[in-house]
Amino acid sequence: MLFRLLILCTILFIIELYAFQAFKTLIKPRWILTSYQLISLAAFVFIVYSFTQFDRSVGQTKQTLFTMGLLLLVYVPKIIVTVVMLGEDLYRIIMGSVYYFIDNGNDNFLPSRRKFVSQLGLGLAAIPFLSLIYGMTLGKYNYKVIKQRIFFPDLPDAFDGFTITHISDVHSGSFDNPEKINYAIDLINEQEADMILFTGDIVNTHAKEMHPWIDVFKRIKHYEYGKYSVLGNHDYGEYVDWPSQQAKEKNFEDIKNLYGEINFNLLLNEHTFIEKGNDRIALVGVENWGKNFKQAGDLNKAAQHLSKDDFKILMSHDPSHWEYEVKKHDKNFHLTLSGHTHGMQFGIEIPGYFKWSLAQYVYKQWAGLYEEFGRYVYVNRGFGFHAYPGRVGIMPEITVIQLKKGEKLA
Repeated sequence: MLFRLLILCTILFIIELYAFQAFKTLIKPRWILTSYQLISLAAFVFIVYSFTQFDRSVGQTKQTLFTMGLLLLVYVPKIIVTVVMLGEDLYRIIMGSVYYFIDNGNDNFLPSRRKFVSQLGLGLAAIPFLSLIYGMTLGKYNYKVIKQRIFFPDLPDAFDGFTITHISDVHSGSFDNPEKINYAIDLINEQEADMILFTGDIVNTHAKEMHPWIDVFKRIKHYEYGKYSVLGNHDYGEYVDWPSQQAKEKNFEDIKNLYGEINFNLLLNEHTFIEKGNDRIALVGVENWGKNFKQAGDLNKAAQHLSKDDFKILMSHDPSHWEYEVKKHDKNFHLTLSGHTHGMQFGIEIPGYFKWSLAQYVYKQWAGLYEEFGRYVYVNRGFGFHAYPGRVGIMPEITVIQLKKGEKLA
């Protein structure tokens, strides 16, 4: 732990050194430079201190959220400045070497820094700096309703036009604004849907995180065809140290009960039928199964006695489950609803044209609709936020999915 902290401090010191060089190139008044150094030092000390005080028996708190936000806010822009300045240093070394040999040992080995390079570095750094501030103040509650129509040739006739509201990754322990959460619940209630599905992560770790928000989420309206949910990886309490196994199990039971307290039916490796007219579809819910996370989901158990011809909607929190187990399963799960990735809460989206996030280097399916072998998975970008207390580019999502009978339109 001490060695890793020493490496981190060394890297941060180098970043600070380069950022100050860029700042000093443009800013001359000594009092401003001194203020910059004092503020940078205070932020550095606070961040290091906060990381040393992290308590694994408690997990994420408001302070750890603030610390992570401050870390990104301070050092992402400075890293960009450092990259630009390092590039200039590489140029200076190359040109200095050339001039040294041409001039037979010129005393001025390195050319001086160029003002416009510092301006370029600081200008580029301003983009993530302002974006991160936006994400921590407004972005994290900038809810978007995304509507998605999906066509299935074998959809039962009665379900043509059937609509589903889909939410995921509430992470109630991160909330800090009741007015915004109530606004989001109002948005959910405004959607005309037949059923609502919630694909897990009601808390960060502890059941008590949800207690202040139970009455808020109980405001989610009644749906004619029900309110169903499954567990996410954070619902198992895997990321903290517990005083005893009994305490961990008690918290897990309390978390499972939370879903019932907000009037959702929790499916634990099981299925139920949704009936409309003379037709029905199977709603299958598995516990969390992730390639790199807890694997409690049992797809075969959940789909026991279902046939390949039954139209099936699967709720599975982690989209890697679809990639590794679901999409080629011989029982043919028509549509899978997932969450988990949050789209890394940071990225760029231009709907219909461009979508990028660091999440795509970890998950093949990370936000929106994907199709292979005539089977679909929809990955919700998440309702809440975790670790970084904000969202930049990848906004919190309420999805409304409409099922349509027929072939996909060109």
